[in-house]
Amino acid sequence: MNIAFVSTYDARDSNDFGGRGYYMAQALKNQSVSLKYIGPLRRKYTHRVLLRTKYLFYLYMTGKIYSIHRDRILLKSYAKQIKNKLNRLDVDIVFSPTSPGSQPTAYLDTDKPIAMWTDTPLAGAINYYPNLSNLCNETLRDGITHERFALEKCSLAIYKSEWAAQTAIKTYHADPAKVKVVPGGPHLVCNRTMKQIEALIRSRPTQKCRLFFFGADWLRKGGAIAVAVATELNKRGLNTELVIAGCQPPLKPIPSHIRILGYLDKSTKDGLCMINKLYSQSHFLIVTSRAEALGIVFCEASSFGLPSIATKVGGIPTAVRDGINGMTFAKNAEISEYCNYIYDLFSDYERYKQLALSSFTEYQSRLNWGVAGKIVTKLLNELIS
Repeated sequence: MNIAFVSTYDARDSNDFGGRGYYMAQALKNQSVSLKYIGPLRRKYTHRVLLRTKYLFYLYMTGKIYSIHRDRILLKSYAKQIKNKLNRLDVDIVFSPTSPGSQPTAYLDTDKPIAMWTDTPLAGAINYYPNLSNLCNETLRDGITHERFALEKCSLAIYKSEWAAQTAIKTYHADPAKVKVVPGGPHLVCNRTMKQIEALIRSRPTQKCRLFFFGADWLRKGGAIAVAVATELNKRGLNTELVIAGCQPPLKPIPSHIRILGYLDKSTKDGLCMINKLYSQSHFLIVTSRAEALGIVFCEASSFGLPSIATKVGGIPTAVRDGINGMTFAKNAEISEYCNYIYDLFSDYERYKQLALSSFTEYQSRLNWGVAGKIVTKLLNELIS
């Protein structure tokens, strides 16, 4: 099977656009699928000038945000670039790993089946993510319209969570038969065995509870809740340390039980080594997001046998299953609810170890790119069989 892998960014680069396209592409290549990369797609100079002008106009005249990624002229230009390259390629399917609402295939005219794999529809992300809030009416109208076009054109629409899939069906009236859910996996290489995970779990201290917060957006990821939970657990007599990585939180003064590491770069040897160390040595990942399409960190945590403490928002319940690889709480849950769960589980350490082992089993069975690649490849093959 030959696939035209279409992306606005460079899907051959594991650091471009958070590695989303890169890991999807590798998952397919590992299933002996031949990929023909089309991307990164380019913006002409005249388009860049026009889009920048519109962005500034809306910002200064209305205070609203004009999203250049959802501009009709730009998307038509993308479609033309894709079409020109398809004319020179022998492919069976056009495949696009899209971001919310940015649909390079919306205006594509081709006789090849189109498939896409994305986090969430734009309709589910508007006023949900900070960067998709306060959008101008033109962006809202065009973004929804273009995504509807893309859904109508495609033969297969894959989303990373049940929440996203249901949003597409309910909002755009997408055909449920062509909407599928495949979470994907970590944006880290994982070749650990169950025996190695058992050793990791045994090496975690039983006299100190280590919590790990990992996220770039302190507010959206619920960082303040992690701090409050760690503080309350210490008040209850459970020796607890919270390590914060990925951002610089506004904490002054910094409590003695909190360690802040700042941004960690996965593309560097030292950064990757520290991330792996934190996932390995912690007892819980605690990321209580206010909004989340899935949460790759939960897949990564599970690959280390690390249970997750999270919230029942967006696509998180697809990544974190209660009692299997962690626990999710209501968005407005009291700090005591988090603390009760962690305290009780840590007090019954054998039960904690079983949850940690179960977390890795969940990674092995469902939250990895090997499984995702097999499922998606099967779905793609069905389009051309």
